[in-house]
Amino acid sequence: MKIGFLIIDLQTIHVQDRVDKTEINKACQYINYVSKLLRTKEHVVVHIQDIEGMNDATKDKYNIIPEVHIADTDLKVSKKFSNAFWQTELEQLLKSHGVELLIISGFAAEYCVLFTYNGATERGFKPVLLQNGFLSINSDMIASTYRDRNVISYPAIEYLLK
Repeated sequence: MKIGFLIIDLQTIHVQDRVDKTEINKACQYINYVSKLLRTKEHVVVHIQDIEGMNDATKDKYNIIPEVHIADTDLKVSKKFSNAFWQTELEQLLKSHGVELLIISGFAAEYCVLFTYNGATERGFKPVLLQNGFLSINSDMIASTYRDRNVISYPAIEYLLK
């Protein structure tokens, strides 16, 4: 079974000065660990970047935050809507790599993470959220997201990769 790992909207414009630095570091530790695990087994890591409102003057603010490790083998998809599948090549990209299980992480739990999770379900993928791997400006939304969606921990991912 091929696994895909989505890292959604961890960009300067979205998290800098909006999310506590300690929370960013904690989420990125989990994200970077899982990314490394998946890369070693040749699974797919995709960075999703929201480009809505980007122009030449604001381009640097749309960069992925430095806390997220990016490998040369990682893929990137740009989006303009909350659901990373909507009007992007994401579905085709994942299917061309044979992805069935989709682990989702990133920012914001109540918007882009949740909408992409739902979009993955609608397209026949088996989505799960990375425990401790997503952020929000509202901590209540993280708790709510945990209650309402399937979640996977990194030890379970390690087990799946054996």
